[in-house]
Amino acid sequence: MKVTADHLTKVGLELLQSAGVDPQEARLVARYLVAAEMRGVPTHGINLLPAILERIAAGQMKVPTELKVIADEQAILHIDGGNGFGQTAAAEGMSRCIDKARRFGIGLTLIRNTNNVGLLALYSLMAAGEGLIGVCACNGAASMAPWGGAEPFFGTNPFSIAAPGGEGDPVVLDMSTTVVARGKIRRAARLRERIPLGWALDAGGVPTDDPEEAIRGTLAPVGEYKGYGMAFFIDLVCGLLSGSRYSREVRTFHQPQGPTGVGVMVGAIDISRFMPLDHFSGLIDGHIRAIRGSAKAEGQERIYLPGEIEAERERLSRAQGVEIDTPVVKAIDGLAEIAGLSVRLEHGEVPE
Repeated sequence: MKVTADHLTKVGLELLQSAGVDPQEARLVARYLVAAEMRGVPTHGINLLPAILERIAAGQMKVPTELKVIADEQAILHIDGGNGFGQTAAAEGMSRCIDKARRFGIGLTLIRNTNNVGLLALYSLMAAGEGLIGVCACNGAASMAPWGGAEPFFGTNPFSIAAPGGEGDPVVLDMSTTVVARGKIRRAARLRERIPLGWALDAGGVPTDDPEEAIRGTLAPVGEYKGYGMAFFIDLVCGLLSGSRYSREVRTFHQPQGPTGVGVMVGAIDISRFMPLDHFSGLIDGHIRAIRGSAKAEGQERIYLPGEIEAERERLSRAQGVEIDTPVVKAIDGLAEIAGLSVRLEHGEVPE
């Protein structure tokens, strides 16, 4: 079904507040969850609410989020996330990076002891929207084996980078170091769908199209050993260097097994320290025109830029409503009923 973005935000906001989250932080978290849905990435969207509420109720996630500055020296910042909301920690970290990039040309924040941050692109886009280049990465619970191994050791360890897009939308890359994010496997399991071969291996290291077997097994790294190498260094910076958990120590956010210990890196680069921003904009406009005008593969009518499909989905969601999977609608409305709230996702459905 399709729901208006405003109503989706309202439901998320009321559910978070019912769990004791203060209005300001609840508004930020709900906005980030809905933004992921609008960009067509439901694995990082409103379906995270049941896990969030479960962790809060079990005392395995602290609200309100209390961030602690460990170090603040010129271009760098080191934050302890206090086992609170990853969205709060990452947004604050990037905001501080933007300020530091204005002062020093570059800003870098490492965050330890936080939780699931949701869609990484939203943080790198914060910088791009200010005329900067933004980067974001984080580690996660073990789901990928080292290249040549059969035991889950590294997380999907995603990475995002964004830059101003000249006259158009910012360009943004947001990718996991596995062929797909684990959320897509969980979504296929919820919807009882098969997954493409090549996404994952079962516990015996054999390619599988069964999402349940994939959850018990490992995800395939993107680019084989190259994805493993990327996951290794993201874990090194976000986990080891930040002082957070890493490799098999990071716990899943989707089961109440204790604090996750996720580590995050966010950064910003001031383009104007290297060339005037309007000159960069002219260069990127020409670069984009050249890409679009380059020879297309047989059967292809259009060449997309990184993040362009998601930006178009966001505009479509704003105009026509946000599409939500039926199992998620039932789960969220069930939580609202348990909490004694009158709001329901179905109340905001957009007529066909």
